[in-house]
Amino acid sequence: MQTAPPSGASRRMSDLGHPIAAGVIAAVTGFASSFTLVIAGLVAVGATPAQAASGLFALSLGQGLLCIVMSVAFRLPLAFAWSTPGAAVMIAAGGLTGDFGSAIGAFLVCAALLLLTGAWPALARAMTRIPPAIGSAMLAGILVPICLAPVQAAVEMPVLALPAVLVWALLARLAPRWAVAGAVIATITAIAVSGRASGFGEYSLAPTLEFVAPSFDPLVIVSLGVPLYLVTMAGQNVPGFAVLRTFGYHEPPARAILLGTGAASAVTAPFGGYVLNLAAITAAMMAGPDAHADARRRWIATLTCGVAYLVLAFGASAASALVAVAPPILITAVAGLALFGAFGSSISDALREPARRVVAVLTFLVVVSGVTIVGIGSAFWGLVVGALAYLWLVLSRRPRQSAADTVAASETGS
Repeated sequence: MQTAPPSGASRRMSDLGHPIAAGVIAAVTGFASSFTLVIAGLVAVGATPAQAASGLFALSLGQGLLCIVMSVAFRLPLAFAWSTPGAAVMIAAGGLTGDFGSAIGAFLVCAALLLLTGAWPALARAMTRIPPAIGSAMLAGILVPICLAPVQAAVEMPVLALPAVLVWALLARLAPRWAVAGAVIATITAIAVSGRASGFGEYSLAPTLEFVAPSFDPLVIVSLGVPLYLVTMAGQNVPGFAVLRTFGYHEPPARAILLGTGAASAVTAPFGGYVLNLAAITAAMMAGPDAHADARRRWIATLTCGVAYLVLAFGASAASALVAVAPPILITAVAGLALFGAFGSSISDALREPARRVVAVLTFLVVVSGVTIVGIGSAFWGLVVGALAYLWLVLSRRPRQSAADTVAASETGS
């Protein structure tokens, strides 16, 4: 007895299954793996739990809408996310301001810089040429304290921290994509069993947007706004464009992407949304053949991801309440587990070129030091020292090296 071939409708539904599944998985993975870092970062720069929940809600709505609008407009798998390195910058800058309004002002400056980058091609080209010895070393230095948190938490509160670390280690071997999400679930379970979740009911679980009037403090702008822009460009947007090109999308609409993320960041900033950017890691899940064999259909995955983010946005207040009842070191530890890969990549990129390793090391050490000079944090001073070292140790040597190479070549030819 022969089985009837599937109908056209069945084939179409089967054809859509892969990109829809890829989009949902990417959204859940992206949200679960870094929401703790986002909330911890917002709290570090002065947000109350309610304001942090508002920020997470605004970011989720913003990136969801960006995914939907951009994917439909260009029929490309354009995925957007909050800046994970940017959240780390907030944690690093936490001691510099307790006024969330000044942090909002820095967020708006970062958004303005993104808009300027999209509108001014020369600036966009300059940003894509930041030497990895500087940009990656700065990011690595920012990530060090966060990546140390799992070790510290395991020593200070082993009953709460070790389950998350062990689950992460197990899944990192068996199912890497779900390692961080598993650690989050293990942390939630540990908090519940310990009785700390009893304070959960004190917080409102209804998603709300809380407006915060910005104030513009030059020191906070330099310490937070400028590093936030730089790590977002170097650590998120540039890799995001690289992911698209890797999968055959050689001419992504760069100007529209930068203008769109800048505008969305400006709209969400007064509600705590620090910055939005092109996704990189989750983008790879939706722009590749795993999402769909036909590259022309992969935009369905990012469209689905956008819809999923709109749904996940309504869990922002619950996520913020969870973070509020947990010990801060435990939340930072979970964030650190999520950033091991980013830290390793940053170190690798920073030290890749032997001629620039001293530049990378100097940048890294200044950022890690945590020094504050005239009220400006170490991330900025790391950039300054790295740039000066690059000018002196790399660029100033090029003319002499070129001349020596020319003489050597002529002697060899003779």
